[in-house]
Amino acid sequence: MAAPVNAAPPAAAAPQRATLASAQSAQISAARKARQKQRAGKAVAYAYKQIGDPYRYGATGPGSWDCSGLAGGAWRKAGVKLPRTTQQIYKAVGHKVSWKGAVKGDLLFFYSGKSHMGVYAGKGYMIHAPSSGKRVKKIKLNGYYKRNFTGGVRPGY
Repeated sequence: MAAPVNAAPPAAAAPQRATLASAQSAQISAARKARQKQRAGKAVAYAYKQIGDPYRYGATGPGSWDCSGLAGGAWRKAGVKLPRTTQQIYKAVGHKVSWKGAVKGDLLFFYSGKSHMGVYAGKGYMIHAPSSGKRVKKIKLNGYYKRNFTGGVRPGY
């Protein structure tokens, strides 16, 4: 069957559609970025308030936390529901981030199997629930954490 004579070549229409889609995407993206940044600020503020609470394996607060419970609780206060465990959170959040690309509110993962995580507080610091017998604290991310970093995610989009 022959192509219709009046049909516009597909290549001619594609650049216009791509430009329109890009413009719409940029507008939506800016709004989503602003909303995500606001949520990240709320999550970090909540994590700060938990400093000093005891670590307890499997705890999701309030009052005691494990690492993923703290991250999930902080983002829940910001209006974002996350799965329960470190591995589930990493898989569920689609926006992955690098060590150098981390911004306030990102969730950083450590060790093989992504078995530990914390909430990036900005300026090289993280808030996390470290381990049994310890308390939630803010720490400076040093070479040890950089060597053991296995990924990061940015919730809230």
